[in-house]
Amino acid sequence: MASQAPQSALPLLYNALEPISLQQHGDKRLKPIQGAPHIGQAHAVPVTVDEFALVQRTYPIVFSVGENPVPLALMGLNEGVNTYLDENGMQIEPTYLPAYLRRYPFLLAQLNEGSDELSLCVDPTSGVIGDGPDGDPIFEDSQPSARVKEILDFCEQFEAAGQRTGAFVGELVKSNLLMDGEVAIQPDGSEQPFVYRGFQMVDEEKLREMRGDELRKMNQNGMLPLIFAHLFSLAQIRDIFARQVQQGKGPAGCWLGTKGLGQPVRQCLDQAASPVETRSRAHQVAR
Repeated sequence: MASQAPQSALPLLYNALEPISLQQHGDKRLKPIQGAPHIGQAHAVPVTVDEFALVQRTYPIVFSVGENPVPLALMGLNEGVNTYLDENGMQIEPTYLPAYLRRYPFLLAQLNEGSDELSLCVDPTSGVIGDGPDGDPIFEDSQPSARVKEILDFCEQFEAAGQRTGAFVGELVKSNLLMDGEVAIQPDGSEQPFVYRGFQMVDEEKLREMRGDELRKMNQNGMLPLIFAHLFSLAQIRDIFARQVQQGKGPAGCWLGTKGLGQPVRQCLDQAASPVETRSRAHQVAR
């Protein structure tokens, strides 16, 4: 019998976790997600450094506040507001969708404390697993199906990207480059600007004052392009504001509220590993 997936401190968007196993899912099939209203209410989702170049074209990239900052793509400027997904969690228009959302409702989780082994799990509340002839089988001849292997491979890639993201953020913190962010937007005809806080961003002044050898090291290890992608993306905040107004979701408050995203997102991007240390792990579908 498969071990129980950990249920405490679940990652953002996940309501529960259940390991994929032959015993429990041997005759089940994968169904398309018909809707996920709670995803449509997510105003910020985690992103990895591997996708910064694509994300920054559409979404502002900021960092959550707290001891363990995490890069986030803003899809709305107020909690509960998403300008790119509808009320059912489906895309309003074809744009790049962060890997965190494309991975849902699956992820790799550590089932046994003290073990480096990660197992493929699913959020059972998503409705993606069901009975009947429709959909892709989960197991074929008692082995994970081709579709499940594709999902496992994607989750492994996300896990590796999470390790690289943790290392990047760790270097930002070590260099003391993150600062509390603030954005003021004053629409035409408005007497007072809307001021948004509750997130972190790279301090451009500190970046400019860094020694040449430090900047050379950041250029060589690939940090500088990621930092500039983040900084360039901040111009998208005004576009998100305009989308909210256009969709009738104008600001009711001025707080991004990323503080509570730090710990569950950290657990998702880097399942119980040091932000810098990378350990060899085995990935599996529970048998």
